[in-house]
Amino acid sequence: MSTDFQSIPLIDIGPLVAKCDDLNAMEDKDVAEVVRLLDQACREAGFFYVKGHGIPESLIKEVRDMTHEFFNLPYEEKLKIKLSDATGYRGYQRIGVNITKGVPDMHEAIDCYKELSKGMYGDLSDPLVGNNRWPMDPPKFKKLMEEYLTLCTELSRKIMRGIALALGGSVDEFEGKIAGDPFWVLRIIGYPGALTTSEEGLPKNDVGCGAHTDYGLLTLVNQDDDKTALQVRNLSGEWISAVPIPGTFVCNIGDMLKILTNGLYESTLHRVINNSPKYRVCVAYFYETNFNATIRPLDMCIKKSGGNKKFEGAVYGEHLVGKVMTNFTF
Repeated sequence: MSTDFQSIPLIDIGPLVAKCDDLNAMEDKDVAEVVRLLDQACREAGFFYVKGHGIPESLIKEVRDMTHEFFNLPYEEKLKIKLSDATGYRGYQRIGVNITKGVPDMHEAIDCYKELSKGMYGDLSDPLVGNNRWPMDPPKFKKLMEEYLTLCTELSRKIMRGIALALGGSVDEFEGKIAGDPFWVLRIIGYPGALTTSEEGLPKNDVGCGAHTDYGLLTLVNQDDDKTALQVRNLSGEWISAVPIPGTFVCNIGDMLKILTNGLYESTLHRVINNSPKYRVCVAYFYETNFNATIRPLDMCIKKSGGNKKFEGAVYGEHLVGKVMTNFTF
């Protein structure tokens, strides 16, 4: 359960990144300290920054720069990869198409998912079947994003190994049937500046993305360094700003990890309000469970939380598809 935190902790995960593939990693005092800090952050806030993650800062910035370049294109050019139900909900969406709790969000985006073929998981995955729709302009967009996806997937696996240790499990607790073949989601998002949000034809609100929790295990947020917009709600209902720290990712846990931990870790509500007059981008990578995994509280987490099972099982793919199919107004 989250607390009345007033700031989001920063964790240097370098020792964990270096040694998490050692089954005896917890014997290293530096790794043990990272694990302790991860546990504290997940219990108290559900959010934390990470540094020492091993992904070059130059690449992190290049991803944002190329995202700005795409969103600066004429609207007609962006529409060449338009999202619809016929594209498996993959591709570009204009401002106001994404909705949160019935309210249009003030952002445009490209949505991408780990690619699925028809019948791969029976009927469960059919709404998301398709190939990702990468723009031809900028010309290196697809190559860069796919390189970035590979690095984010590996980093997320390593952080999840630290979280497994934090819960008292084995380093590979979340692999196998839970996340041995992890699904992923990538949202490449642009938020208009505050002075442009009342333009004719656009929704008249300043909320870039309404209050929500994420669906899976772990999110890595790569946000512009010079605009504070992401806000996280503490237990008292205060909105705490996730002020950008160059070279870091903002991480947060999602609904599937909340269920697995029987509520020991909270998938905390967060929102985006861009009060800057400048356009802001954010590239959010979501590390998920296996698409068809049935997620239930782990026995060790039930014991740690008093012995009462707080959640029934949820099939991740059903949870995701149910959310995606109600997220858009076409």
